[in-house]
Amino acid sequence: MSVKNQWKLLVGGLSARRPSTSPAHSAAREFLERSRLVAALIFIVTVVAIVLISSAGMTSLRLPVLPGQTATVRVAAAAPFTYVSDEKTAAAREQFLNRVPPIYRLEFAALREFEAAARDLLTRLAQFEATHPPGAPLFTSPRSELAQLSAAFNARGDNHTSVEDLAALLAAGDARTRAAIFDTGLSVLRELHAEGIHDAALGNSVLGGVTVFQIATPGNVPAPRPVHSLEDALTILRVSLATEGVPRPSAQALFRFFRNGVTANVVFDRVATQRREAEAARALQPVSVNVTRGQTIIEAGERVTPEQYEMFAAHRRYLMEHGDAELNEGLALFGRVLLVLAMVLASIIYIRLEDPETLRSNVRLGLLALVVILNLALVRIVYALGGAEFFVRDGSWASTLPYVAPTAFAPLIVAILIDAGSAIFMALLISIFTGVIYGNRLDLLVLTFLASLVAIYFARDARRRGRVVRSAAAGGLTVAAFAALIAFADQTPLDTLARQMAAGVLTGLFTGVAVVGLLPVLESLFKRTTDITLLELTDYNHPLLRRMQLEAPGTYHHSLVVAQLAENASNAIGANPLLARVCALFHDIGKTAHPSYFTENQRDGHNPHGDHTPADSAQIIKRHVSDGVELAARHRLPRAVIDVISQHHGTTLVRYFYEQAVTLSKAPFALIPPRSQTDNLESKNPSVPDAPFRYDGPRPQFKESAVISLADGVEAASRSLRSADAAQLTALIDKIVLDRIAEKQLDEAPLTFEDIARIKNSFQFTLLNMLHARVAYPAIESPARIQKSDVS
Repeated sequence: MSVKNQWKLLVGGLSARRPSTSPAHSAAREFLERSRLVAALIFIVTVVAIVLISSAGMTSLRLPVLPGQTATVRVAAAAPFTYVSDEKTAAAREQFLNRVPPIYRLEFAALREFEAAARDLLTRLAQFEATHPPGAPLFTSPRSELAQLSAAFNARGDNHTSVEDLAALLAAGDARTRAAIFDTGLSVLRELHAEGIHDAALGNSVLGGVTVFQIATPGNVPAPRPVHSLEDALTILRVSLATEGVPRPSAQALFRFFRNGVTANVVFDRVATQRREAEAARALQPVSVNVTRGQTIIEAGERVTPEQYEMFAAHRRYLMEHGDAELNEGLALFGRVLLVLAMVLASIIYIRLEDPETLRSNVRLGLLALVVILNLALVRIVYALGGAEFFVRDGSWASTLPYVAPTAFAPLIVAILIDAGSAIFMALLISIFTGVIYGNRLDLLVLTFLASLVAIYFARDARRRGRVVRSAAAGGLTVAAFAALIAFADQTPLDTLARQMAAGVLTGLFTGVAVVGLLPVLESLFKRTTDITLLELTDYNHPLLRRMQLEAPGTYHHSLVVAQLAENASNAIGANPLLARVCALFHDIGKTAHPSYFTENQRDGHNPHGDHTPADSAQIIKRHVSDGVELAARHRLPRAVIDVISQHHGTTLVRYFYEQAVTLSKAPFALIPPRSQTDNLESKNPSVPDAPFRYDGPRPQFKESAVISLADGVEAASRSLRSADAAQLTALIDKIVLDRIAEKQLDEAPLTFEDIARIKNSFQFTLLNMLHARVAYPAIESPARIQKSDVS
């Protein structure tokens, strides 16, 4: 080392630089961290913020409601208004159209067909009579001819006549008489059909009072008129045919013959009926509904009917158009304050029981308050979107907003930065207020709480950022799955259900990404360190670790061993093993500033301390702590790592150089004895103050720091052992631990005697496996020597 560098080192060592934190700054930091006044302020700010978020400006304008859903809150009209009801107009139209009588028309095709068949039969009967005079027997060829006439007549339509009926018609008189009788019968049929004949299926309603309209010709207005039933028509026909001079058998045959022409000819005219209904509907005026102030629109606990939903939508439109959306609605402010106070007090009680350290730390309380307030603010912002015109106009889109609310945001952050227990309670608190914000929806409370629990479960002990995103996505899938169940119970339309499920999944993904992006900011702001950050710091390619490998390889190896010792011991006592490992890896990074002044890095046998006094050498050794803190701060290492760097030596004595100083004070001109001869000297001498030879501290403040402090001393001392067996290691570990206890170095660390016993056992087990001996292998002669011996 050059003289210039030695002088810089000497001056720097004598100055004994400490971390830049001033006493005033440390006192202010301690006040903010532990002051009950600050804790009370956090409590008040939290209560006020939650009350404002969950109550200020609450209005049913943004309440997502769908027809068929069970209402969770009563909605009353905030102002009188009038609206045109499509639902009531449709109901009135349907009722009115039911009173519009159907229109029928008269069909004469069947009558014309019967009349043609009857006249044709009359002509054939005249021909038959001409070839078979009266009195001829009918049981031979003439009877078969009558059968043919009967069959021909029956084939022309739905007619039924027999040979006997035709014979009775022949017996009624001559051809002129039969023609007159046929004219009378056909005339009666034409009159009956002109008046209308209906069958029994239609007759019940017609004769019961329903008026039948007849359309005489296209273009005429239908007019009401009575019609005959089939029974009445047959009776009229029988009476009309019973004329004098006609034998009874012939009269009966005539009736049987002409009743074939009596058919129902009243037919429903669908086109004319629809035209009449359309004309009537055009004449119907839309129904207007007047709603008074305070009138109940939706009643809590009842399913929302289409009429109620229409009134609710009209109410929202009125409030938007007239600027009255922020009227007195929802829960009273006093009741909301009581609810917030109860929930926050319950949170404090829970934290007091499950995690008292959080209650004693204002930083943790501030973190909890911040993330909860931020999460509820996000929920409220999403809720406020329901007042946008798009969501007011389309209630199906508004129903997706509760599933967009990122309720798992704060629980995930708390689970990662603090613990899962606090995260679960925060999830419950946020879910309760989310349900309250969205109209006291119990289903939404249960759904969001379950989704947050799923996210917390998968995010526990997360050491990769990707796992955080997957955990939030699992919460989103939970929302989607249970949204489907709720939609099935409420009979929600499939398109609305698809939007709700997609909103749940996408919200979960975006929540995970947001948490991953915000974690570094919160870690820096609240001096918290996550396992994700710690695991990233175990990368041996970190600039500080790479520098240590190249410039101080002995210190690097020492740090690796200390890291292994500290990790195993921390795991044994329930501390954070990952935190202990990371802090141990970096605890001696300050030695990289001047590595040759530390024994483990003196490879060439030269000791530069020979050029300095013991006091100067002690200052140089002590300086690696302040150098380490400076390097750690420059590389933005977590606060826990910086604390371990400053605490791992506590206020212990740099014993070797102190003993040298004691020796020199007794014999000023004596040579400095080697270290092996000063180990048994008195540790203190009144003539040499020990303050310049003590580290500046502070002593270890938390479990991991205390474990690393002990591991650092045990590892350094174990290198002086010529052989390592269980007894020697036990004695060495006991001596170092007892010395630290005697010097009160562990008084400020939360360690119990049981913890110390477990730490010692862990150290012994780890060192026995590290310092094990190997079997000596026999030397192998070189090939040249073997060949030479063979030749000789």
